[in-house]
Amino acid sequence: MPTHAEKRFIAHSQEQMFNLVAAVDLYPEFLPWCTGADIRYRDKELLLADLKVGFGPFKEVFGSRVELYKAENRITVTYDRGPLKYLSNQWQFLPDPNGCIIDFFVDFEFKSKIMQKAMGLVFNEAVQKMVSAFVKRADFCYASK
Repeated sequence: MPTHAEKRFIAHSQEQMFNLVAAVDLYPEFLPWCTGADIRYRDKELLLADLKVGFGPFKEVFGSRVELYKAENRITVTYDRGPLKYLSNQWQFLPDPNGCIIDFFVDFEFKSKIMQKAMGLVFNEAVQKMVSAFVKRADFCYASK
């Protein structure tokens, strides 16, 4: 049951960061270990998405329900199907005069005790790489020209 929570300032707007995280179909372009993304359902406030993840010999598909709360600058991700018992993930984009503050939280558990133990060894590093990938992508997409 690894959990990770962090707040991080970024020099991009709440709207820009919300849009970046909400663009699940683009994750394979920049997110480490994400090898594919299929959107099963999409409307203004909800996505049902399957992310294909590859990490060494580990290859899985994670189904998730992505709820988009644009007015609140918040995205909530819960588990839908795949190798997990549960997933709770939230992105909140808080106002800052020079950009925004990302308030990020993730908690999950694998069905397999072996996978859970293996993930526990690299969890913090993996999550930090993932959050950093979003920051780098934002810098690339929204850099001042």
